[in-house]
Amino acid sequence: MKGFLDYLPGNSILHKSHPLAKLTVAIAICAAAFVSSSYIFLGSLILLNLLLGLIGDSNTSKNERKNRPGVFKRTIGIFKGLFKVSIFLFILQILLIRKGEPVLAIKSFAITDRGLNNGALLVLRLIAATLPLSIMITVTNLSDLSNVLVNNLHLPYKYAFTFTTAIRFIPLFGNEMNNIMEAQISRGVDFETKNPFKKIALVLPLCVPLLLSSVRKIDSTSVATELRGFHLRKKGSNSKSYKFRFMDFAFVLFALAILAVGIII
Repeated sequence: MKGFLDYLPGNSILHKSHPLAKLTVAIAICAAAFVSSSYIFLGSLILLNLLLGLIGDSNTSKNERKNRPGVFKRTIGIFKGLFKVSIFLFILQILLIRKGEPVLAIKSFAITDRGLNNGALLVLRLIAATLPLSIMITVTNLSDLSNVLVNNLHLPYKYAFTFTTAIRFIPLFGNEMNNIMEAQISRGVDFETKNPFKKIALVLPLCVPLLLSSVRKIDSTSVATELRGFHLRKKGSNSKSYKFRFMDFAFVLFALAILAVGIII
């Protein structure tokens, strides 16, 4: 999932929507995933997220899709990554939860119905709640998101800047880690081992150079922001205005309807 939080420019409906509307839709879908315990509803939310990723690729030419990954392709990549993590969490749930009626018994160990139910709900909720936030960040310029948080939600600029900067640094750290691993591979280190413990032992020493490079990047970023008058930035400093359109209101109402259905179910 390399670069899974990078902004992908485009001309789709999602790209042109108001940043606050996209944020509301993502939060509403995320909340609906946690309030509902229906497998069908949670599965429908996952399909809705995949549909949003497909909509994010609309009005994109074939040449642009060849030159860079599309929103739908990135959504599928995130879905696959979450599914792999979910398998581990599902196994962990059925191994640790001992309450409920036994479904499968192996000597003194038994898999219970409550463990299977909690594990399945955890998997569906994790995927359904994570995908909309990642799609929202993919189709939203973080500068626009920061400006909307300050102007529309009246969040202090320092907190909005901290939030968006943390999101910016995640793919940056990922790319830095990939560069360090490629440098180690060129020196003969084999990271393709199937033994997870051996792989962890190979990756852990790389955290030290990653930490050092991260501290240097944070220090240079803080100096750059101070030189650009960070302490003088206020609500009126934004030169770009954002207006709600009919489509934005429709998106918000649609998201609230999904949340209401999740609560009712």
